[in-house]
Amino acid sequence: MKLIRSALQALVLAGTLPMLTACQSTYYSAMEQVGVHKRDILVDRVDNAKESQQEAQEQFKSALDQYRVVVSFNGGELEELYDRLNAEYEDSEAAAEDVRERIEKVEDVAEALFAEWEEELSLYTSTSLRRQSERQLNETRSRYKSLIRAMKRAEARMQPVLSALQDNVLFLKHNLNARAIGALKGELDGIRQDVDLMIKEMTTAIQESDRFIADMKQG
Repeated sequence: MKLIRSALQALVLAGTLPMLTACQSTYYSAMEQVGVHKRDILVDRVDNAKESQQEAQEQFKSALDQYRVVVSFNGGELEELYDRLNAEYEDSEAAAEDVRERIEKVEDVAEALFAEWEEELSLYTSTSLRRQSERQLNETRSRYKSLIRAMKRAEARMQPVLSALQDNVLFLKHNLNARAIGALKGELDGIRQDVDLMIKEMTTAIQESDRFIADMKQG
């Protein structure tokens, strides 16, 4: 989002960003001073979380492809195959951590936004406007709950894949022989199913993100 980037550039130039990152509430206050509100930050962070999920999908697909290469071994350097599979596992672990961190950032700003919104309802002198704002708050919170549930389900689906990859990478490391490849073949279907489920849940979360962003921009 251009607005967020411009605001961050202004804070960097002012020399305040390093201090602000240590305290989110101070960060939000400073961003508001340059015209960026929690609502804008929430939309931006949901978009970032969506991007991290898309990247994770591709990474886990790549890891599965490399696993297929390993179990199709028909001569050559097994150690080289192990190195490639281990690299894919490490990249997948990093992608999963990025997804987790971005979801946490979404939750942080959402909590701050809803708490502020709830508190400011008491400032209205117009009953009709207060009721309208309260209705909008409830609708936004409801959409957000659907979004975060979808994100959390997708996040949870990554761990079984990571655990299986870790187990098989370790097994291959300790048994660089054809017998190890035979054992890994028996694990392929389970890993493939876990990856397919993860991708399905993540696709749902990505679609929820798109809907949430569109609704927030319209509102």
